[in-house]
Amino acid sequence: VGKTAVVDLLRERRPIRRSISATTRQPRDGERDGIDYHFMTVEAFRARINANDFAEWAQYDENYYGTLRKTVDDALEHGDDIVLTIEVQGGAQIRKAYPEALLVFLLPPTMESLRQRLAGRGTESEERLRERLNRAEREIQTATIYDDVLVNEDDGLEQTVAQLEQIIDAERHRVTTERSERLRQFRVD
Repeated sequence: VGKTAVVDLLRERRPIRRSISATTRQPRDGERDGIDYHFMTVEAFRARINANDFAEWAQYDENYYGTLRKTVDDALEHGDDIVLTIEVQGGAQIRKAYPEALLVFLLPPTMESLRQRLAGRGTESEERLRERLNRAEREIQTATIYDDVLVNEDDGLEQTVAQLEQIIDAERHRVTTERSERLRQFRVD
């Protein structure tokens, strides 16, 4: 649905860290280890699962994907915002591990648009493409665990990012207001 394009433009506009996911899938042309993904063997990934090193992880299309807990915790300890581009299984895990996280579900304008985007990559067989589209339809039904839902229009990247910035600003304002209210309760006159 264009998660990477949305995050890249958002990061051009704001000082937000991007989490680099770990995966067991093979790199696509041009992808670099430690820049695009942390590429791992299945054995190494499973060992990290067993060590509880992931803030979230999921198995998707026969490969594992995950966000290292240290990456998230380091950003939060430094007071930095961090954005994760993850699937819905990971979103549910983040909701549990970091209840204060802002979860935004990014939708394609239509399922046909999503099909065209995936087919345009040239990395999927027709059967694999159908499987991914079926999975996407099921995942859309889980959007209720998210705080907001955005549609990434085919020609509306700027608009999508502007809406995401509004959501982030509103969340910051809400959190700041709640914090001020809590502090006001402890004020000594």
